[in-house]
Amino acid sequence: MNNIISIENFKTPFGDLILGAFDNKLCLADWKYRKMRKAIDNRIQTYLNASHKAESSSVIEETKSQLNEYFKGERKDFDLPLLMVGSKFQKNVWDTLLQIEYGTTKSYLELSKLLQNEKAIRAVASANGANAISIIIPCHRIIGSEGKLIGYAGGLSAKKKLLELEHAIPNKQLSIF
Repeated sequence: MNNIISIENFKTPFGDLILGAFDNKLCLADWKYRKMRKAIDNRIQTYLNASHKAESSSVIEETKSQLNEYFKGERKDFDLPLLMVGSKFQKNVWDTLLQIEYGTTKSYLELSKLLQNEKAIRAVASANGANAISIIIPCHRIIGSEGKLIGYAGGLSAKKKLLELEHAIPNKQLSIF
């Protein structure tokens, strides 16, 4: 492996992230302690034929700056060069997630309908869970059909806090149970 993915740990008010850049694009902004950490890292390294190197980059620095603005409530959209590493189907799901606006949520069924494949709810949920660019590709905006907070790599507490930050929980019926 000759290619390098620059990586840096980043502490946030919601948990620790790992940021990664490859070829001047962000390819990783993921929860450091998620269950699928090794699988996500292996997928990205294999697809890019690259290994991790602990170092910063201009893309990582800009990502930290934009995330800090987001956490302060000063940013609603991200303007970063992204490199989505996954299957064609996964990339399609992640592109669709980018269309879900700040302050809104969609159910897995609604996301499947946006993808014009409402019978693929499980595959859509799996692709959502494989997202390696959390927060920026807003998988936290996907909730259960009955308004329940389910399935988030950063943990349900982080998901709830992110949605509260975005004022995406208009009623207090949305819960984690």
